[in-house]
Amino acid sequence: MSQASVMDIRLAAERDLPRIVEIYNAAIPSRRSTADTEPVTADARREWFHRHQPQRRPLLVGEEAGDVVSWMSFEDFYGRPAYGHTAELSIYVAPDYQGKTVGKTLLLRAESLAPSLDIHTLVGYVFAHNTPSLRLLATCGYQEWGRLPDIARMDGRDYSLCIMGKRLESAPAPLEAPA
Repeated sequence: MSQASVMDIRLAAERDLPRIVEIYNAAIPSRRSTADTEPVTADARREWFHRHQPQRRPLLVGEEAGDVVSWMSFEDFYGRPAYGHTAELSIYVAPDYQGKTVGKTLLLRAESLAPSLDIHTLVGYVFAHNTPSLRLLATCGYQEWGRLPDIARMDGRDYSLCIMGKRLESAPAPLEAPA
């Protein structure tokens, strides 16, 4: 993708699922972006795909010249009602498009969509050795809110997980006690 080109971002359609899975599977061998250790299939991800509700937790794809080159998903955080205004964000970019602002474009779009989805806080789970993703998030104002040391084991090695987060709106002012 050249700097002058513009990536179109749209809701994912079921026809995009094979490409979404292809992009995801391309990330598995690096052991930087996912804790899956074997490729997944489109059939295995179909239920996940259908859980994404466009008005609440959409799944979006980025297209360049009509080709899907990236995707981003919003997921419920922790599954309890009190966390309803927080979403986990995942972004995956095809290998040939990494390092070319595609991830940043998706991240900024996620933040701009968040208010319409009633999302006030975004979190991401990023392996501590995934320097490019951590750098992107930090550049966009995300902070490390937690670290789970050596929580994942892949290929006989242990990996730590960073919990990165950003509050998208200021918290409401506390109620004052009656005088």
